[in-house]
Amino acid sequence: MGEIWIPEAARLGDGSIGGAMDTPSAPARAVWHTTESRAGDASFKSVGKYLIDEASEPHILYDPTTDRLAQYGPLNQSARALKNDGSLRTNRTGAACIQIEVLARAGKPFTEYWRPGPNFKALMRAIRSWGVPDVWPAGELAKSYSDQSNRSAATWTSKGGHYGHSNAPGNDHWDPGNINRVALLAAGGSAPKPPAPQPSKPSVSLAHVLAASRRDPGLPQGGTTYATEVRLVEGALRAEGLLSAKYATDGSFGSLTRTAYAGWQRRLGYSGSDADGYPGKTSLTKLGSKYGFTVAG
Repeated sequence: MGEIWIPEAARLGDGSIGGAMDTPSAPARAVWHTTESRAGDASFKSVGKYLIDEASEPHILYDPTTDRLAQYGPLNQSARALKNDGSLRTNRTGAACIQIEVLARAGKPFTEYWRPGPNFKALMRAIRSWGVPDVWPAGELAKSYSDQSNRSAATWTSKGGHYGHSNAPGNDHWDPGNINRVALLAAGGSAPKPPAPQPSKPSVSLAHVLAASRRDPGLPQGGTTYATEVRLVEGALRAEGLLSAKYATDGSFGSLTRTAYAGWQRRLGYSGSDADGYPGKTSLTKLGSKYGFTVAG
């Protein structure tokens, strides 16, 4: 789950604007609106109150000329700025449907004169925290009221990303106008890079290593049973200072390796028959945890 309340945003209203999302397993999205008003502090106050009075609150109110930011309700619940499309409750589509009202007019794209600052970056950070990608699934935004923009319900319900009000099915508004979509995303700073995939740890089968510990000592010198897995154990025993480097790569769980493993068991507190050099689940798992391999049953 992403950010629910943006710390940098002021609060408007009582914090209760909608309800639970209908399709929380669907991709999250952000929807851009314009208030069809002037910008500035006076408009911020009057429009902010008007949206509450009309029960048409978005999640966010943003002033592109002052970078002022306010939030009406939690981002994990719905807002009230869209009309339904028949039985499709557009406000409640996706894991999140973050709606932003910008103090601007569709006929004069705000990206032509805006001054985005740290609060806009905070807004984009919150949007991205929900996994909203830097894409516009419905394509171009409406350039005029009469422009036939893409309002596909199939796109809306299945694809995460950024939308204009002009892309919402069941709605007839054309805001936010022909804003510069590239500039809008760029002003939020670079999207965080996905974490690099972590290499998977090699796995050792307890059954294989135990079988090798019982069979290999009776084989001709250097004989092996499960050499690849045994080498991982030998390498760990060498790192512990229990097995000479000369015997730590042969893959044979011979008598010297058994002696070294018994030394490992004693280090764990085992004694007598519990430190006989035959690997057990607990001792092998602890060795693997320390030296980078996992243990399968």
